[in-house]
Amino acid sequence: MLAEECDRLGISVEDYVAAYDPTQALPFNGVAELIASLDRWAVCSNKHPLSGRTELNRLQWFPEAAFFADAFQGPKQLAPLLQILEVDPDQVIFVGDTAHDRHCAMRAGVRFALAGWNPRTEAQPGDFVLSHPLELLELLRE
Repeated sequence: MLAEECDRLGISVEDYVAAYDPTQALPFNGVAELIASLDRWAVCSNKHPLSGRTELNRLQWFPEAAFFADAFQGPKQLAPLLQILEVDPDQVIFVGDTAHDRHCAMRAGVRFALAGWNPRTEAQPGDFVLSHPLELLELLRE
């Protein structure tokens, strides 16, 4: 995904990564509290691994596993992550904010929750839309 977007913009991935400032990436309100409340969580992202890992370290967030663009050949996939975590699809909720995230969850057979606190999200019929990160805790209790 990153390579495709860089191609579309006419820049190399290397130039993008060199210009990317991971200190500018900030979590949405409520995300830090959500992360602190979770017993287990992981990251599955199309983000470049250098910037993704840098952001996690800066925020002092330590997921059980973190997959970035280098872990996939093509679109991101949850199945390898589920295998590493030793969880079944019905034990997982994938929170995302793009159509790619929705399709990733569907391909893996996991529940999908749209991060509706991100103004860029576009809900589709059937989406479970979270308006605040902490709403995920209620969904996890169900």
